Amino acid sequence: MTVAQRELPQIYPKPGWVEHDPALIWKTQLSTAKRALRLAKLSAADIAAIGITNQRETTLVWDRDTGKPTGNAIVWQDRRTANFCDALRREKADRLIRRKTGLELDAYFSATKIRWLLRNTKGALAKARAGRLAFGTVDSWLIWNLTGGKAHLTDATNASRTMLFNLRTGDWDDELLTLFGIPRSVLPKIVSSSGVVGETSALGQAIPIAGIAGDQHAALFGQCCHRPGMVKNTYGTGCFMLMHTGSKLMPSRNRLLTTVAWKIGGKTEYALEGSVFIAGAVTQWLRDELGIIKSSAEIEHLAKRVPDNGGVHLVPAFTGLGAPHWNPHARGTITGLTRGTTKAHLARAALEGIAYQVSDILAAMERDAGTKLRELRVDGGASANNLLMQFQSDLLGVPVIRPANTESTALGAAYLAGLAAGIWKNKRDITSQWRAKRRFKPTMTPATRNTLLAGWNRALSQAQL
Repeated sequence: MTVAQRELPQIYPKPGWVEHDPALIWKTQLSTAKRALRLAKLSAADIAAIGITNQRETTLVWDRDTGKPTGNAIVWQDRRTANFCDALRREKADRLIRRKTGLELDAYFSATKIRWLLRNTKGALAKARAGRLAFGTVDSWLIWNLTGGKAHLTDATNASRTMLFNLRTGDWDDELLTLFGIPRSVLPKIVSSSGVVGETSALGQAIPIAGIAGDQHAALFGQCCHRPGMVKNTYGTGCFMLMHTGSKLMPSRNRLLTTVAWKIGGKTEYALEGSVFIAGAVTQWLRDELGIIKSSAEIEHLAKRVPDNGGVHLVPAFTGLGAPHWNPHARGTITGLTRGTTKAHLARAALEGIAYQVSDILAAMERDAGTKLRELRVDGGASANNLLMQFQSDLLGVPVIRPANTESTALGAAYLAGLAAGIWKNKRDITSQWRAKRRFKPTMTPATRNTLLAGWNRALSQAQL
């Protein structure tokens, strides 16, 4: 396996706004794909199929004739439509949305972002109504460019994150399109997560595109959480915990999300999900804005200088709070500061803040599923942090397992493409590939755990004032 990657710059035009340059998304993805081939000493002729996995909810709109975007992509973290969501909530639209989509009414999802782009870009709404514009999440944008504008597609996992997809019909919902004022003509065709949907010659020779899944669904698949009750958590910019719930919808009673896990061979499977908006991004904040570390890798070494957080809690609600709180107006808070607080305490509190948020989600997930977690499979960049993983295991009271290959998102996309290309016959073949590298076992006493959680809940309440 070879890996090529490039960091994509974030754009912050106003407080609470987060954007990406669509042209740069395409340029960096194409260049990293070519670099991966070079590193592996392979050519396009050696590739059986391409799998695509992507940041979900991030919203792009482009011109169907020219292929040019109408403006920057609005990133999933962006909060510019929070007030519009509040207005819809006052009209009780959140109940309709939850019933049809399994989602909470929140600026996180694509629907309000599409609405904003169509109404705040000159001439966009008229063009959309005339069928001249296309909406897509990042998967759709990449497929459009890979196929030279021949394919406007998304898969069921990405569609289920737009707040426009009806989980029961498996299609776009006309009532929701009317609610948000979005013409159906801008939407992509919904396809399965595994199956040939087109081909690209962008890498020098025709290659089938055969796998598509949002990043967290791909990670669930890549972690081989193929049976109901299995759970994975990805520690990336945010944290995303998914529990596989099988072929039946499981509506949440505890403000989690019901979502498509994947759709393969005409069969849709589902998951419960809880999202933490700021996880690894808090490390970037310590590095870029506070300057107390020079690289993200330094945070573990710094945090280990102190035996505990010294009473300091950092709630990283920089863009509001996700599940199970869903408070877009919460803001980052540091509590418990004293004259003796050091940057090591801040580093430790930042890492622990990630684990506490994950603990909140798991508690809600266990209540929904009516079952206790047996183990947590982890991946993503911050899963390499041993201090964080041990603290996570202690808080949850279950083993935390880091696999041999922590690139579960890319692996899941490859597995989905490989299934369609006949590389693997079925999910059992794929499960046989999974290997654990390290297991973190809980050592904390229940009394200590309860004391720590009480401190976190006090800090959490202050972040939501």
